[in-house]
Amino acid sequence: MRIKTKDDRRVRIQLRQRKRISGTKERPRLSVFRSVTHIYAQVIDDLSGETLVSASTVEPAVKGSLDKAARGGNLAGAEAIGKVIAERSIEKGIKRVVFDRSGFLYHGRIRAVADAARKAGLEF
Repeated sequence: MRIKTKDDRRVRIQLRQRKRISGTKERPRLSVFRSVTHIYAQVIDDLSGETLVSASTVEPAVKGSLDKAARGGNLAGAEAIGKVIAERSIEKGIKRVVFDRSGFLYHGRIRAVADAARKAGLEF
C-alpha cells in the first residue's frame, strides 16, 4: 500500500492498530472517527460484528442538545459526543471498553472524546 495522501497514512495506521485492538462482548471497542465538520463514535463488538451503541453530531437528538458554541468540528462538540456515548453505553450495561482512535493522533478532538467518556463513567 503506497502512501499518497494523509488519509492513506491514517488508514495504514488504523490497520496496524486493529491487529492488536479487538472488541469483545465483555469489553467492546469504542471507535472514534472525525471529519472536518462532524465527529462519530461507536461501541462495537467485533466477535459478532455488531454496533452496540453509536452517537454523532449529525443526529438531530445530539445536534439539538449542543450549545451554541459546540459544533461537530470543535472541542466542545467532541466533549458532548464523549458524554453521550458514555451515557448510552452505561444505559446498555457497558462500563469497560477498548479505545480505538482509528489512526488519528491522540490529541485535540479525539482526546476530548476520550476524556469526556472517562469523566462520564466509561473505563479504558
